[in-house]
Amino acid sequence: MEQLKRMAIFATVVDRGSLVAAAEVLGMTASAVSQQLRKLEASTQVSLLHRTTRKLTLTEAGATFYASCAQVLALAQQAEQRLAELRDAPVGELRIAAPVGFSGRPISAALGPLLQAHSGLSLKLFFHDEPVDLIEQRIDLAIRVGHQEDSSLVARAIGESRMLLCAAPAYLRRRPAIRQPEDLHSLDWLALNNDGPSGLTFTGPHGEVQRLRMESRVSCNNILGVRHFTVAGMGVSLQPEQEVRAELADGSLAEVLPDWQLPPFAVYLVTPRRDAQPAKVRYAIEALRQHLLSP
Repeated sequence: MEQLKRMAIFATVVDRGSLVAAAEVLGMTASAVSQQLRKLEASTQVSLLHRTTRKLTLTEAGATFYASCAQVLALAQQAEQRLAELRDAPVGELRIAAPVGFSGRPISAALGPLLQAHSGLSLKLFFHDEPVDLIEQRIDLAIRVGHQEDSSLVARAIGESRMLLCAAPAYLRRRPAIRQPEDLHSLDWLALNNDGPSGLTFTGPHGEVQRLRMESRVSCNNILGVRHFTVAGMGVSLQPEQEVRAELADGSLAEVLPDWQLPPFAVYLVTPRRDAQPAKVRYAIEALRQHLLSP
């Protein structure tokens, strides 16, 4: 690395035409620059410059060596410029991981305007309901819900959402009326990633609390799969509020026990690190913060 530094100093001296001018650019003293040149010549065992009191002249070997040093310096400057672009403007490939339920309108509404505004930005999305390894998969940013346990990651809470108990109206018409949480035991339970009974805690309109454990008839590792079974009239399931607004609006789903509330869950934006975030990540965080949970 010291040799690369000396090559850069040598190229700067040649470009500026004097030790003093090069020293000003490099933030060094002229004597320090001269010392680095002597070390460079000693290590290469070749004379690179003829020095007089008035000017510097390249030797034949120095002229050849300068061409290579100038290329190295130019590449280094290009690398710095590229880093500055990544730091200051959203360019390059943005890799985002999110739960499957976010694969529809919420994430496209948040990130679509960002892509339209910045032609140098590309997007690669990974939808999994199971958490992925951000480092191994080179993920820039992940959307996660619920409690975050990995202390090596940086999690930014952007708000809360609710789980709604949903069923198809046609399914509810075939069943006895559901007025209290305990009436749910008569329904077919459709669950996400269910390895056993699902525990539910309901808070009633007057603050009363009821807890249930539901055995699933159908379980799936994909929230969209659970939702399709629910819309098809196969049972009742929990669905994130922001993901089923369209189905509730068009009547393909109905909310069950709307007066009984389940605890909200937090939504987080998770990154591998907090400092030195490239612009693409900072811009994406802001876009998701503003739009992801909006109505």
